[in-house]
Amino acid sequence: MSTSKSTRVVILGAGTQGRRLAYMWSSEGGPVTLVDLQEKQLRDGLDYVQQLREAKPDEADHWGEIEIARPDSLAASLQNSWLVIEVIAELDDLAPLNTIIASNSSSYGIAEILDGLSLKNQTRRRDIVADKVDQILSDWPPETSAIEIMGHEKTDPPILAHLLESCKAHGFSPFHVKKSSIGYIYNRIWAAIKRETLLTLSEGVCTPEEIDSIFKNVLKTPKGPCEQMDVVGLDVVLDIENHYAESRDGLPTEPREYLKRFIQNGELGVKSGKGFYNYDSL
Repeated sequence: MSTSKSTRVVILGAGTQGRRLAYMWSSEGGPVTLVDLQEKQLRDGLDYVQQLREAKPDEADHWGEIEIARPDSLAASLQNSWLVIEVIAELDDLAPLNTIIASNSSSYGIAEILDGLSLKNQTRRRDIVADKVDQILSDWPPETSAIEIMGHEKTDPPILAHLLESCKAHGFSPFHVKKSSIGYIYNRIWAAIKRETLLTLSEGVCTPEEIDSIFKNVLKTPKGPCEQMDVVGLDVVLDIENHYAESRDGLPTEPREYLKRFIQNGELGVKSGKGFYNYDSL
C-alpha cells in the first residue's frame, strides 16, 4: 500500500448523510472537501456543520477546514485526498492510485461496485484499482458513532488497518465486517426487522402504531420500524428489499407487495407527506 501524506477526505454529496460525515471527518482537525452539484445543498451542508460545532464550543480549537466544491472541480480536489467517500463510478479515473475509494452503499456488495467501475484509463489494471476500493457505512453520525468497514478478497490488508485506525481517530467507533455482506452487520439485522414488520402488517396482525409502540416500549428506541421506514422513504425501502431478493433466495414476497400499495398511491413517507403516518400537518 502506498501511504498518502494527505489528511484530506473528499465526500461526494452534501445531503443529510454527507454533511454529517463532513462534521465527523473534520472533528479532529482534518480538512474535508464537500462536493455537490447543487449550490444550496453545499451552503445548507456548511450551515448544518456549523450548528453542530456551535453546540460544542469547548472543542472549537479542534475543527478542521471544510471546503465546498462543484463536480467540475472534482479531479483537482481528489489529487490531495487520502480518502474519498460515496459514489465510485468514474472515480477510478480521477483519483490518484494511493487514494482509498469508499462507497457508503449498504445494499450493494463491493464486487457489484467494482463491476461498475469505468476503468477508462487503461494503465490502471483492475487488480490495482480493487486494492484501494472499500465500503464504509456510517449509520447516523454524529448521534451514532458506529461505522462499519468492509473490504473484499483483493483489498490490501494495510488499507483496512489504516481505515480502522483513522476512523477511530476521527471519533467513530469502527467495526470490521470480515466477509462480504450485503447490508454489512447492522443493516442486515435491521433488514430482517423491516421485513418481518412488513410481513406482520400484510397479514393484518396489527397496525403500524401498535408495532412502533411495542417496539419502543421493549427496546427503548426513539422510533419504531414504521416510523424509521417513513423517514428513509418507502420507495427506497422497496428498492433495497428488491436488491436483497435478487441476492438471496427464499425471501418472502409479501413485504414487497405490501410496500407497492403505498408507492402506487404516492405514499412514500415523510418526503411525500404520508406513508404509514400522515405528515401533512407538520
